[in-house]
Amino acid sequence: MALAQAKASAGPSVAILGAGVAGICTAIKLKQAGFTDFTIYEKASEIGGTWRDNTYPGCSCDVPLHMYQYSFDMRPTWTKKYVFAADIKDYLESVVDKYGLRGHIRFNTEIDDARFDEQTGMWTLKSGDRSFTANVVAAGTGQLHRPVWPDIKGRDSFAGDAWHSAQWNHDVDLKGKRVAVIGNGASAIQFVPEIAKEAGSVTIFQRSASWVLPRPQREFYGWEKALYRALPWTMKIQRWKIYWFGELLFRSFHTSGDKLKQMGIDEMNLYLSDPEKKKKLTPDYEPGCKRVLFANDWWPTMGMDHVDVVTEGIDEILPSGIRTKDGRTRDFDTVIYSTGFDTTHFLGPMTMKGLAGRDLKDAWKTGAEAHHGMTVAGFPNFFMLYGPNTNLGHNSIIFMIECQANYITQCVRKLRNDDLLYLDVKPEVQRASNEGVQVDNANSVFASGCTSWYKTASGKVTNNWANYTFKYWWRVRRPNFAEFNLRTRTTSAQGAADGIGTPVAVAE
Repeated sequence: MALAQAKASAGPSVAILGAGVAGICTAIKLKQAGFTDFTIYEKASEIGGTWRDNTYPGCSCDVPLHMYQYSFDMRPTWTKKYVFAADIKDYLESVVDKYGLRGHIRFNTEIDDARFDEQTGMWTLKSGDRSFTANVVAAGTGQLHRPVWPDIKGRDSFAGDAWHSAQWNHDVDLKGKRVAVIGNGASAIQFVPEIAKEAGSVTIFQRSASWVLPRPQREFYGWEKALYRALPWTMKIQRWKIYWFGELLFRSFHTSGDKLKQMGIDEMNLYLSDPEKKKKLTPDYEPGCKRVLFANDWWPTMGMDHVDVVTEGIDEILPSGIRTKDGRTRDFDTVIYSTGFDTTHFLGPMTMKGLAGRDLKDAWKTGAEAHHGMTVAGFPNFFMLYGPNTNLGHNSIIFMIECQANYITQCVRKLRNDDLLYLDVKPEVQRASNEGVQVDNANSVFASGCTSWYKTASGKVTNNWANYTFKYWWRVRRPNFAEFNLRTRTTSAQGAADGIGTPVAVAE
């Protein structure tokens, strides 16, 4: 028995980058499979990822909570259908403790350099002047954690308070203040209604309008919570109902969005009577080309007299306020940037080098891509979670992350069971995979004529999965190891003796 347990726990060492939803899920799946030699490297002093970083007023999840918690750890204690960031952060904290992960986390450790040695099959990771090694790297760093600041003349000259929505300054009292909000995406949709309750005025500088639909928020009834506690499997039923509704919503991104448009316009008409404001706030693109947003208090807030929308471009930020391209100057006490995140440069500023010193930035010079959004040819034993083309517009990213964590765990098991030095996805497999993804995207609304964070400057959709998520599950439920070059340790030793440095394909 002891020998069997020792064999189960033996295996490759794994470095997990990021202690957010993806990193935590991967750690749990590895541990459940008997792997204990893993370390989570977290850049901050706390876990939580985006739910740690974003603390702006009103920050919440727009996915129903039954689909925004791990399927293997659903809780009956939630009180609302859509929950706030702090609630999700608390949930993740409790999950980390429940599964005994805290001792595996190395806080205040941002990996800035990763290099692979094909002779040893090891990655060397660096954080400043510190070095670490691992057989496998699983990057759960996400797409929404590097704030983007707009390149506007005079931005640093503003004399009042200014911050990005992802770095909220809670020390500033906005009561009675003249507040400028630059941008009106997913974050602004949530915090503008909150700050409008106390600010003297709120002026939104908008580049393009957003499609905003009602969010069916509600409190759970007492009998529902009692049912979930008594019969936990009923939460699974609710989860699947929400899941399949999301899959039906996916059709909206490949067909006419007229129904979604009408829903948004009808909601706007309930609260806005000013024709000029309506014109400014009506998008000129198909729903889904940019992220469709869900909120109940956005349109009532837009109908308030002290909330204004400016569509003229910003010419310059002055010490006292903002001058637009029509020459008009408006004075403000506070400027809040709701300008999103750097989403298309996956892994951010980190340097990553694979076989023969190949740089990942060079591999991705035309835009990020990966086989199933997880593996990149020439970068052995490296996996991504929430990687290229795995973002969703219609369902829960946690579903995708669980699929990926299961896939990665099976690959780690393969490395152990077959005593492999490494596995490396074949270039032709990655190419075919990406071509299929791009065909799907080309036939979707994501590739239509708007500018969005889903695409690179050249127009390549690098973020979204433009298909049903059950198809993704089917494709990744089990790794097809014929799609990889597999190098055994014995082959490696012989190759080193013979001066051979190329991967060897191993038949299944």
